[in-house]
Parts: sequence; C-alpha cells; structure tokens
Amino acid sequence: ACAPFRKLHMCDGNLEHIEPHQITSTHNLLVDVLLAAKHEGQMITKNLKEYDATNYASRICTELARSFADIGDIIRGKDLFLGHNQRKKKLEENLKNLFKNLYKELTKDKKNGAEELQKRYENDGPNYYQLREDWWNANRYDVWKAMTCKAEGAYFHATCGGGKTPTDDKCHCIGGTVPTYFDYV
Repeated sequence: ACAPFRKLHMCDGNLEHIEPHQITSTHNLLVDVLLAAKHEGQMITKNLKEYDATNYASRICTELARSFADIGDIIRGKDLFLGHNQRKKKLEENLKNLFKNLYKELTKDKKNGAEELQKRYENDGPNYYQLREDWWNANRYDVWKAMTCKAEGAYFHATCGGGKTPTDDKCHCIGGTVPTYFDYV
C-alpha cells in the first residue's frame, strides 16, 4: 500500500521537537499539539488553494479531516503509516515519554481524583494508550478548531448531528462539535 501524499509531508514538527521534560501538564502538551494542528491546517489550506482552486470549497473539509485523523492516530499511538521509520520511532518514543510524564503528574497528589486516575491507568504503561485516548477525546475539538481556523468551505455532505446536518463554511458543526467520523477518515 502506498502512503497518501499528506503523510509524506505532514507538518508535525511541533510534535517531534517537544521535550518530554518540558511537559509538566496536559496544558503544555495541548499548546504544542494545537500549534502543530494550526500549521498543518494552514499548509493544507494554502496548498489546496494553490494547486486545486477550482475544487477548493468542496475538498477543503475532507483534506483537513484526513489530516486531523492522522494527528489523532499519532497522538493515540495508532498510526499505521510505515514510512519514515526512524522519524516515526523517534516521535512515538517522544509521545510515550510525554504521556508517562503526564501520568506521573496526574497521579502524584492524593487529591483531585488521583486515586481514580491511578486505578484507571495502572496497567497503561509503557505506551499509555488509554491515557492517550482519553487525552485525545478531551482535546479533539480544540485541535479541530486550530486546524480549521483558516478554512473556508463546507463538507460536501451532511456530517453533523449524526449525519443529519451539514457543516458551516468553516468545516464546523453548529453545536460546536467535530463533524462525525473525522477521527476515523
């Protein structure tokens, strides 16, 4: 199988260069992921306008959705792309360490639900897949907003409200949710 072009030139540099020791909270990580998503969205928007202006309005949400799903897969440790092996290994190792640090931070105090978190994630290391999944679910809408901040277009079919209503002209659902299935394109 061949990789989609977007996977060969994905703008995930912010994710690659995060230093795990600098991530002391979920907020630090969120800022870096939002920056990566924003730059990725801007790059896709600019390139699609430049290379396919005729079909831009009907394609932009789809292109952004695919890249959004890629970022979600990377964060959650479910990326199936086999190219750039060394780069991918470095990024995955970095993410494992980031989530290990987040786990330590979340569970260090005995207040604010730390005991429940320890129980939820007690067998989650060394990959921290459950913590990564939970983090993504908690932050995916903000990542979508960052990715689509420069988008101008609507998804080509109804994808909001369980597939009953269309997106607005910024690829967003009226209720403020990520359009259905955009994590799994």
